[in-house]
Amino acid sequence: MKCYLIRHGATQGNQEGRYTGSTDEAVLPVCLEQMKSLKSMLNPVDHVFTSPYLRCRQSGEALFSGSGIVSECVWDFREMDFGEFEYKNYRELNGSPAYQNYIDSGGAIAFPGGEEPAHFKARCRLAFLSCISKARVQGFETLGFMLHGGTIMAVMEAFAEPRRDCFSYQVKNGCGYEVKAAWEPELRLRIKRIIKL
Repeated sequence: MKCYLIRHGATQGNQEGRYTGSTDEAVLPVCLEQMKSLKSMLNPVDHVFTSPYLRCRQSGEALFSGSGIVSECVWDFREMDFGEFEYKNYRELNGSPAYQNYIDSGGAIAFPGGEEPAHFKARCRLAFLSCISKARVQGFETLGFMLHGGTIMAVMEAFAEPRRDCFSYQVKNGCGYEVKAAWEPELRLRIKRIIKL
């Protein structure tokens, strides 16, 4: 099954380097137009799964809209809750002991008042498995996923071959991956044939 895993277009928070998790902001108009330019590089899709946040829904409409295409919001694809760091950037957090602890952990500990990284990754991965299973039952061959950067990283770290850490799968806004998702004989999902878009 071919899948496009695309990060939403840039928001004001993205351009300012902010931790934009649960803040539900729109894509900047110029960036929405840039999303449309990627459309010619993709094959038509049978179904689209998106995060429920506005930036993903807008980007999904810009990139995957077409006759008869159904777009489905998946609650567990939302970006991580950054807690006390939400919508702050490095300059605003610099000097904070809690932020330094987070940096020193390599992103492994929870944000103060936020979501545990392990929980975030688990919910994203289970949601992806559920979408692939649903698509398989429906006989879909090509899927579009309009997601957040962290969501893509969590999915790719778990299922992509060869195995790499999640930070190696970072993508810029409006970019992503074309992949082939396949069930192995032992019923493990594997992502292969990775093409960076």
